[in-house]
Amino acid sequence: MQATPKVVAVCGSMRDGSHTRTALKHVLDAAEEAGAETELIDVRKYDLPIFDPDEEEPEDAVEIKRIIREADSVILGSPVYHGSYTSAFRNVHDYCSFDEFEDTTVGLLAVAGGGSYASTLDHMRITVRGVHGWVLPHQVGIRNAYEQFEDGEFVDGDLEERTRKLGKQAAKYAFITPDVTSAEADEEEATADD
Repeated sequence: MQATPKVVAVCGSMRDGSHTRTALKHVLDAAEEAGAETELIDVRKYDLPIFDPDEEEPEDAVEIKRIIREADSVILGSPVYHGSYTSAFRNVHDYCSFDEFEDTTVGLLAVAGGGSYASTLDHMRITVRGVHGWVLPHQVGIRNAYEQFEDGEFVDGDLEERTRKLGKQAAKYAFITPDVTSAEADEEEATADD
């Protein structure tokens, strides 16, 4: 019997009425319904100075790193600021490294006030791959966020379904084996060993 997956979401928004935080709560609800234990890391609740490798890590950074390191899947969420992620998101990510992300399933979510989020998702994917995280192919981008929620609920059912799918996949693929290969690759490897 497989263990209960632990899915952690990191919200890289400092805004009180954050649409990113709202969307991540939907992601975590879906992960929980899929059998996962969940937790939200809300950067507003931590005292994280700008990362400085020459300084001793603050207690809050040690705590965030522990939570991420112990997760089976991590969902990273950020608002779109100037075509990329926020400094709050990046600061958390700067404190983390291979110990936190290597061979960990990672899902991505970007929330835009306007219409463009693609570069933000690309930047997030690149930085996660840089620490050897396993990024899910399914990712979520939300355009025109001010029009997408009413009282914490999605207005658009299709967008809600796509967002919830991220949580379901985070739970489903939490224990994915990094040595995923195709049948052809297995045959080539066997032939090379002969």
